[in-house]
Amino acid sequence: VQLQASGGGLVQAGESLRLSCAVTGSLFSHEVMGWYRQAPGKERELVAISTLGDFTNYAASVKGRFTISRDNDKNTLDLQMDRLKPEDTAVYYCMSTNNGTPYFGQGTLVTVSS
Repeated sequence: VQLQASGGGLVQAGESLRLSCAVTGSLFSHEVMGWYRQAPGKERELVAISTLGDFTNYAASVKGRFTISRDNDKNTLDLQMDRLKPEDTAVYYCMSTNNGTPYFGQGTLVTVSS
């Protein structure tokens, strides 16, 4: 299973970015898909998840600003990030479970300047 994330970049505070992730090589349904992030000097943290049953959950720090969406036919996962803040600066990783095993992509850097 391979995950390819894209869409990161440098933006100013208050602006928006949309991250996308394409999943290939899977033989099973992706029960859970999500986005994680890791800021410099910090541990990786969960940003948002989406399940096959259309359940979504967000970290408190991004709730109301970020929206996760998935296309099960295309095996893609997006993260719409609005009203970005400098503290959102991090490498963002997409994740997908396949037959219960989690897989991570290589990460895409998001930098938010103040």
